Amino acid sequence: MKTPSRASPSTGHRPAPARPKAAPRRLPRAQRERHIVEEAVRFFAEVGFGGDTRELAKRAQVTHALLFRYFPSKEALIERVYQEVYLGRWDPAWEQLIEDRSQPLRERLERFYLLYARTILSYEFVRLLMFSGLRGASMTRRWFARVGERIVKPICRELRLAQRLPGFEQVPLTQTEVELVWGMNSRIFYFGVRKYIYGMPVPRNLEQLIAAEVRTFFDGVGRTLEELIAPPRRQRSAAKVAGQRKRKRASPAGARSGRPRGVRLNGAGFGK
Repeated sequence: MKTPSRASPSTGHRPAPARPKAAPRRLPRAQRERHIVEEAVRFFAEVGFGGDTRELAKRAQVTHALLFRYFPSKEALIERVYQEVYLGRWDPAWEQLIEDRSQPLRERLERFYLLYARTILSYEFVRLLMFSGLRGASMTRRWFARVGERIVKPICRELRLAQRLPGFEQVPLTQTEVELVWGMNSRIFYFGVRKYIYGMPVPRNLEQLIAAEVRTFFDGVGRTLEELIAPPRRQRSAAKVAGQRKRKRASPAGARSGRPRGVRLNGAGFGK
């Protein structure tokens, strides 16, 4: 997978961005707003959400007052950045692919993560998510909640089905299953962290590495899930058998038959 390579290898930051062309003096309102949002995405990804809105206005080639005519507060502008980078780049086809049972799950997961990586392994996506987390903003929490509900949980469900394990209705989803899938997500996202946060190089053959990560996960997770989910059923069966044996040992032979010991029944059902 080709990823942007403009980050400085020593700092993880891009070199000072080239000055964008001055925006025309007169733009339709929708175009002007769009121009401000695009510049805000670049600005906050570079300097973080603590960046001065006056500097942002300068880069966007608008006055500070005009900036706040479009967005009443800095928080409103940050919310728009979230919608642009995260909600706006969410692809509903991801969810459909995960649940498309006409294909083997291993192939589905491999295709999904290759597509997913093309969105999440970008300069703006990675850095904005990290800055949001450091700031304690809701952006990161909301994104992870969305991924957890629409990607992680469905993958957990499909894994159980592929391994012929009980559904969530029979055995509720466990936190361990959730964490295993989050671990898969995190390993792929780390390529972006390594490049755009730590400023470290990443291999050029990311698509091959991502596919290998998925195959390694899928080929090993089945045994883990079986051991995690199957024991309750075996334990219940063992407990049932143990209880029957205990009652058998505790009950006299005659009590099990419902008649005094030594009494036989004739063919008519009466004792002789």
